[in-house]
Amino acid sequence: MIFHGIQWICLKLGGQKWHNRSVNWLQFTLMRCHNLLGTHYTLKNPHQLNPDQPLIIVSNHQSMNDISPLIWLFKKHYPKFISKKELGKGIPSISFNLRHGGAALIDRNDPKQAITEIINFAKRIHENTHAAVIFPEGTRSKNGVPRPFKIKGLNVLFKYIPNAQIVPVTINNSWKTTKYGKFPYGLGSHITVEAHEPIQLSDYPKNKRDELLEHIEKVITEHIVID
Repeated sequence: MIFHGIQWICLKLGGQKWHNRSVNWLQFTLMRCHNLLGTHYTLKNPHQLNPDQPLIIVSNHQSMNDISPLIWLFKKHYPKFISKKELGKGIPSISFNLRHGGAALIDRNDPKQAITEIINFAKRIHENTHAAVIFPEGTRSKNGVPRPFKIKGLNVLFKYIPNAQIVPVTINNSWKTTKYGKFPYGLGSHITVEAHEPIQLSDYPKNKRDELLEHIEKVITEHIVID
């Protein structure tokens, strides 16, 4: 509730730049709140990323608590998300950011709307040199076991952000925070977010995109730990 007002003020007075910064600090604060429940984080990105290139961050998806560490880890690139449209209203701070922060809000029951929205999203990422975050599984894994990747959304991003750096990311143990549903909250989870070697999309011509997609999925999933 506090950051909902902060975001509104930052957007009105400082435009998108201030709003982006307020969103970053929202994520830091959320992670510190999770610390009160014994959750702790290890965020790893030992790789140098070119600030003059847009990013396509490809990650597995385990819970809503994936979002904060991803944004904080890549905060210099202002990550934007592809999200279901239902999240665009009714959630303080989160819905405001999705509506005003440059996210893609897609209707899962309307493929035409979804593709059009992702195309416009990709164009914004390309123009502003930001980071697009996509969860190719399409939905959260409730037990950490990865679901097969869906490639349609990724292919759209590849087409409209041809100069992107692709960053595969593996998230572990986030699912444990919501293993009982929304209540009670899982206690004492150690969430890890690890960025792997970035890939230059330009190194893979169109006839090698299938090979690229297989490589991305393999890199991400082989680092998932189920216990």
